[in-house]
Amino acid sequence: MYRVAVTVGNGTAGRGGKRRGTQHLTPAGVRILETASRLFYEQGIRAVGVEAIAEEAGVTKKTIYDRFGSKEQLIVAYLRARDGLWRSTLVKHVNGHDGPAEQKILATFDALRSWMRERNSRGCAFINAAVELPEDHPGRKVAREQKTWLLTYLEDLARQARAADPAALAAQVLILHEGACVADSMHSVDQAVDRAAHMAAVLVDTSLAGELARS
Repeated sequence: MYRVAVTVGNGTAGRGGKRRGTQHLTPAGVRILETASRLFYEQGIRAVGVEAIAEEAGVTKKTIYDRFGSKEQLIVAYLRARDGLWRSTLVKHVNGHDGPAEQKILATFDALRSWMRERNSRGCAFINAAVELPEDHPGRKVAREQKTWLLTYLEDLARQARAADPAALAAQVLILHEGACVADSMHSVDQAVDRAAHMAAVLVDTSLAGELARS
């Protein structure tokens, strides 16, 4: 049987962006997850019911419950799969940059620009999910884990660049990422990602200058 590995359940991830703990899905399971992911993102998690997913995916509700257990776990699978795509996109862009370490921080905005253009027209799926889901929903944990991973990843890059305060620089860059994502999806600021990248460059230069002054 043809099987596709996607991340569902309680997979964890390392700093390099790869998640561990994957479950193999049948073609029907993959179709369900792809359909649910599209509908959840485009229409909202709470607005989309299992019946709509089943009809769109060409399966029965029983098949969905057999594969995922509940709508709650299907939401978790959707968020984990999207998280994996974002991490791989980000790491690929950063690792493909041959410049100095500080330029890798700015390369994260190249990844964000590509992601916004191809997959993020309605804003950050994790922020959207956090707004829709109750505090005790396991999907909120996935959303928090995604932001924590990104902050840690940015801090690693800042440390490699020998920033004066890697944690502070990472937090500033994360805020720019999130703000650019919202502004771009709302069309409230032209070239939001480019503007955020420019501000990040100023922050990086300031942080590196501070480190040089201390040494």
